[in-house]
Amino acid sequence: MIDALTLLAFLPAALALNLTPGADMMFCLGQGLRSGPRAAVAASAGITLGVMAHVALAGLGLGALVAAMPWLFDAIRWAGVAYLLWLAWAAIRHGATPEQAPPSRASRAFRDGLAVNLMNPKVILFVLAFIPQFVDPARGPILPQFLLLGSVIALGGFVINAAVGLFAGRARRGLAANPRATRALGWLTGGIFAALALRLAILEKA
Repeated sequence: MIDALTLLAFLPAALALNLTPGADMMFCLGQGLRSGPRAAVAASAGITLGVMAHVALAGLGLGALVAAMPWLFDAIRWAGVAYLLWLAWAAIRHGATPEQAPPSRASRAFRDGLAVNLMNPKVILFVLAFIPQFVDPARGPILPQFLLLGSVIALGGFVINAAVGLFAGRARRGLAANPRATRALGWLTGGIFAALALRLAILEKA
């Protein structure tokens, strides 16, 4: 379905993309600081599913609809901004009152990672710009090629983002017994989520 030389050229490009610090990596870092290693891995899994959803939509041609309709792009983008700001407020509030913080729940972290990724329309536009360079319509249907190449990006992203989140989660465990450190982690995590919201707010479609 995909030429071996094309796949060999795609692998280092995908690895370089995954190693570049971005919103997904920072989100897993924030989840690790907020809720620990399990939540960080779950958040990375949610992001991975979101990436595959974007890849499928791009392969089906729906990404072109987002690119052509500024109001749809903006509606999705501002929903993502609002969600990230809500996560920032929750992190700061729980850091200020650590005794009231909810227990780490992998399912919630997975949901948050999935939601944040799906509400970032820039992802599908990036997929539309990057993956078609390695797709050859002459070799068969486009959607399976999109899914195969997208799975390479998604898997690499899962491993790297989870590793970053695990590191942050272990650091959190060492500071969890200190109320002052817990408050500082709450503000740091809230700051990360707020910065991601600002980054998404100022993104342009092109």
